[in-house]
Order: sequence, then C-alpha cells, then structure tokens
Amino acid sequence: MTTTATEGPPRGAPPEMPADFDAVYAAQYGDLTVQLYAYFGDRQEAQDVVQEAFCRALRRWSKVSRYDDPVAWVRRVAWNLAVSRWRRSRTALTFLRRQRPHEPHVEGPDTLRIELVEALATLPPNQRRAVVLHYLGDMSIAEIAERENVAVGTVKSWLHRGRTALAVQLNHPEARRV
Repeated sequence: MTTTATEGPPRGAPPEMPADFDAVYAAQYGDLTVQLYAYFGDRQEAQDVVQEAFCRALRRWSKVSRYDDPVAWVRRVAWNLAVSRWRRSRTALTFLRRQRPHEPHVEGPDTLRIELVEALATLPPNQRRAVVLHYLGDMSIAEIAERENVAVGTVKSWLHRGRTALAVQLNHPEARRV
C-alpha cells in the first residue's frame, strides 16, 4: 500500500520522527518527563534525567539521528539513568539504615572545662604534657618518664609545678596552701 503526502502514515505505523535535534527535543521532552515523573515521583529528578539523556544525545546527534527511532535511544538512556539514580539512592539509604539510629547528644563544654583548657595552654610544654598524660591519659608517672625519656623525679616535679600553676590560675583553694 502506498501513501501520498496528504494521507499521512498508515494507521498503526510510528509517526515520522524529525531528524532535527531541536524538533525532537521539543516534541519529546514533555512525554519523557511525564514517564519518568511517574517512575520517580519527583518532577525535578525526572527533568534532570531527561535533560541528561538529551545532552548525551546532542553530543552524539550525528550518529543518533541516523537511527530508525532516535527518540527510542534517548528514552533508553533516560531510563538507564533513572534506574542508576534509583540504585544509588537505595544503596545510600541502606547504608544510612545501618548507621546508628540516633546520635547521642553530647553537651558542649562547660565553663570549667574551657577555663581548664585555657589554663593548660599557659603551662610550659613539658608540664602541660605531664599533667595531660597523667590526669587525662591515665598514665602512671613511670610511664610518662619512659615516654618522655626523663627521670621519674623530673615527671614528679613537672606535675607539682603544673598543678600549682593551674591552681593559681583557676583560683583553687589549694593554691593558697602552696
């Protein structure tokens, strides 16, 4: 059966696709977006995927335009992108579900802690290390001496001087007895 230009394509035959990229884009963008919107449930995601598929088609348009149905190629690319995004988001959600369900709430530092850190910063480095390692790091005097490569008496001296300086700076009652 032959058709004339006035009759149009035979019934049931796919419509003639324009080979011009702009025409294909204008004719198909909305339909593809609706299809992918139904899949994603998110209009922005659908628009992004369709845009990306058309961008990829544009880069290869000299080849894609010669296909029997260039829109089918764009549709396939859009769906592949949609499935990839869905898989990535599913993987991310699975990862998040495996994490701790609730981060423990940790109070910020109180004023005493801030004052202590500021006071420690004023000590000479050896005294500061000795105080921190002993009182916060739970290291014995012998362990500190070994770590610092000094005599046990030196560490005791650093601790005594560090405690005295901290007591004065923090207005602790022990400072008056020293």
